Amino acid sequence: MSAVITPPITANTALIVLDVQKAIDDPKWASKNNPGYVDKIVDLLAGFRAAGIPVIHIRHDEPNPASTYHTDGPGNAIKPEVAPLPGEPVIAKNVNCAFIATDLEKYLHDHGITRLVFTGVVIHNSMDASIRVAHCLGFDVILPLDATTAIDVTDAKGIRHDAQTVFDLFAAVLGSEYCTLSTTDDVIAALPA
Repeated sequence: MSAVITPPITANTALIVLDVQKAIDDPKWASKNNPGYVDKIVDLLAGFRAAGIPVIHIRHDEPNPASTYHTDGPGNAIKPEVAPLPGEPVIAKNVNCAFIATDLEKYLHDHGITRLVFTGVVIHNSMDASIRVAHCLGFDVILPLDATTAIDVTDAKGIRHDAQTVFDLFAAVLGSEYCTLSTTDDVIAALPA
């Protein structure tokens, strides 16, 4: 997948790093496809920071103690590879969508941000919910597919769908209406020099 990003990325864009926390290293998340997705997020962070384009981190603070993302659990911390730098906002959420019961939408409007590049985990949960709502709120959304991932999903009939199949289906649905599908390299190429 390769697509030229038009118009080029400017200060009205923000990189959203969603739920990239130590929780995703738990064995329950081991079936991930796209194993290099964190490296791609690191590349995006470097590019956006060098270009002076905003970066926003979303941290999932899960109230359920059984969750790997539990607020007081060891998995709640943001992975060190993608840790926020001073001045980069960290917005906490406690449901899958980054816009529900958070000040993310207000922050974006207050800072004149109209375009979002979403990265993080997982495409069929928080990424899907947040991208759909962002689109419905009028934001232009870009999804670099190599900077996200999926895990195996078992449906109500007990049939297990492998991570790549889940990933491909959700990418197809999101790309059909809610966002522009891209790659990390194409997003970085669209950043100002």
